[in-house]
Amino acid sequence: MKLSHTFGASLAALTIATSALASEQSIIVQSTTSTANSGLYDYLLPLFQDKTGIQVNVVAVGTGQAIRNAQNCDGDVLLVHAKPAEEKFVEAGFGVTRTDLMYNDFVVVGPTGDPAQVGGLTDVQEALGKIAQAGALFASRGDDSGTHKKEVALWAETGVDPTAASGDWYRETGSGMGATLNAGIGMGAYVMTDRATWISFANKQDYEIKVQGDEDLFNQYGVIPVDPGKCPSVQIEAAQTFADWLTSQEGQSAIAAYKVDDQQLFFPNAPKN
Repeated sequence: MKLSHTFGASLAALTIATSALASEQSIIVQSTTSTANSGLYDYLLPLFQDKTGIQVNVVAVGTGQAIRNAQNCDGDVLLVHAKPAEEKFVEAGFGVTRTDLMYNDFVVVGPTGDPAQVGGLTDVQEALGKIAQAGALFASRGDDSGTHKKEVALWAETGVDPTAASGDWYRETGSGMGATLNAGIGMGAYVMTDRATWISFANKQDYEIKVQGDEDLFNQYGVIPVDPGKCPSVQIEAAQTFADWLTSQEGQSAIAAYKVDDQQLFFPNAPKN
């Protein structure tokens, strides 16, 4: 009986140790939707897991929600695209450090009929002003995502409060980028989207990029391991390993290599060590 008891205790201890090890080898990334919808994670994560054995589980939501989730300790890494909000996250003690990871840009898409006549403009404030003046339909995510935060900032720079026309020419979907594009195309509205999602989007119909090339449409992504000082459950070693790999030469090369329809979607720009 004593031998059986000892064996049982040893087996239980081994099971606990194995469970702890498995936990250490699995992390949750609270992420913006564009990196998921574009297929980037489907390409990157197998490369990372093959190298490290660490499994990455992605929760893809709008940037605002991703930040709130991370503040609630529901993740190990934050990967989003709203730099001022990311810096506040770190300053509040929720993030270890924020590192630039990659960038692309935003574009404004619209129907070929182009009711506000903004096609070919490279000044996004001029384009938004013309859309507002014409009362042309504009579909906004309205969901506190990184894209929505950027759109709100651009409207403010234009001197227009589109929410005054909410439900009229300004339509807030409260949805993700793909759903907002589908809704916008369905109603013939202009939509601001990140370029990666647009390239990957299948339901373009008669829509095309109307406004692009303004430096104000720059779209920076950052990566932040969640601080175990605020969230003791964080798998910090695995989280830091993931962040370090993404910003390493190997991870940056993998990001640059990912293409859809022979078009590069993200451009790595992590600081070189």
